[in-house]
Amino acid sequence: MYHGAMTMILKQYYLGCLSHGSYLIADKSTGQAVVVDPRRDIEDYLDDAAASGLRIVGVINTHFHADFVAGHLELAAATGAWIGYGAAATADYEIRSLAHGERISLGGVELEILETPGHTWESISILVREHAGDEVPHAVLTGDALFIGDVGRPDLAASVGASPIELAHALYHSIHDTLMVLPDAVRLLPAHGAGSACGKNLSEELESTIGAQRFMNPSVSPMDEEAFVAMITSGQPAIPQYFATDALLNRRAHALMGRTTVAAPLTVDAVRDLITAGVTIVDARTPDQYAAGHLVGSVNVGIDGRFAETAGMVLAEGDDVLIVANPGSENEVALRLGRIGYDRAVGFLPEPERAFEQLSSLVRTTNRITAAELDEVAAQTGAIVLDVRNPGEREAGFIPGSAFIPLAELPQRLDELPTGRAVIVHCASGWRSSVAASVLRAAGRDDVTDVVGGYNEWDALPVSVSVSA
Repeated sequence: MYHGAMTMILKQYYLGCLSHGSYLIADKSTGQAVVVDPRRDIEDYLDDAAASGLRIVGVINTHFHADFVAGHLELAAATGAWIGYGAAATADYEIRSLAHGERISLGGVELEILETPGHTWESISILVREHAGDEVPHAVLTGDALFIGDVGRPDLAASVGASPIELAHALYHSIHDTLMVLPDAVRLLPAHGAGSACGKNLSEELESTIGAQRFMNPSVSPMDEEAFVAMITSGQPAIPQYFATDALLNRRAHALMGRTTVAAPLTVDAVRDLITAGVTIVDARTPDQYAAGHLVGSVNVGIDGRFAETAGMVLAEGDDVLIVANPGSENEVALRLGRIGYDRAVGFLPEPERAFEQLSSLVRTTNRITAAELDEVAAQTGAIVLDVRNPGEREAGFIPGSAFIPLAELPQRLDELPTGRAVIVHCASGWRSSVAASVLRAAGRDDVTDVVGGYNEWDALPVSVSVSA
């Protein structure tokens, strides 16, 4: 979408898999452009700039992102642009330090930097004016400080040495003293939307206004500081293990993704050798396809869901990855892995179902049960019923007697599940449970199944009974 009539271009690029919004801002009269919070595959920005006769002169990250590897190094290499961060940021590469109140002119279009710490210490927001003298800014790009329906969480930076309580107090002042004093008409353009683990109540809407948030966002309503801190430090989604890795990677000078990410096809014999050598296998097909037949030890993260973030929860950093996917989607899988810094895709298995016939000794099937079968199967087998949803989902309702380990924490907490008992895994609808069940199988737990339809269908049944823990 474009905003602005004569002079300004303001375009949002929204990536649904990561619930990530990035932005290109330009002045058509001078041809100067800045990209804010770019993703790592930068072709869209470059193509749009070329089509509009623009020169990308700067790249601004509102903070060191944790949920993806940003594309600042790729853009700087491709365009010669400077890389800007808030004044509290330090990095292994050359950056332009942007102070509170600093104004960046693109011609008539002007950007103003606002320090808005709280999600991280270096977090900034960016006011956008179509004309430098405009009393009411056109928009504010808030990064992960203020979302539509929520505010940023203060605990992600804790993994790199920051105190979530101190950050929460800082965020209170960033919200109430800096952002919510802006005029109601200012457009709100955040870096993330619904589904992101960077907050707990994010809206499906892709843009809003300060005035609309004043009316409908409970996290910005008037409250004392301690109440705000208590609210935003509870009920947050579990933190994927790769977040700490990506937050640090974004500070470092690292290898570039390049303009394309292409997975190479592998022969059946090569795949057999890789499996013998212990390669990590990501099966990106649907849960039902995976259940019908999959390579032993493979982890099922379907490309039709929140693939990148979920893959980062269950894959170890630095592993070589073999891709199993429906024909035609292999490169998309490799690309999405690359967006979170997993660049070690060694190739893919062409036509999996046909190849499985030649790899039959390495192929397994698994049974999935329905929500209507859950209580009876659990009672008959004495299985552990494992809930892998997020804490906020659990607080809203759960199966009595069920164990609880959020999916993002499961790989690190496998030893909490007693051995010698079957495990029945459920999530909300049946996608994450297939991921979790495959993680358990890859770790050597054979008697594992998961629930099609998950808690949502179980909760809708006419009669439910407790299960044994």
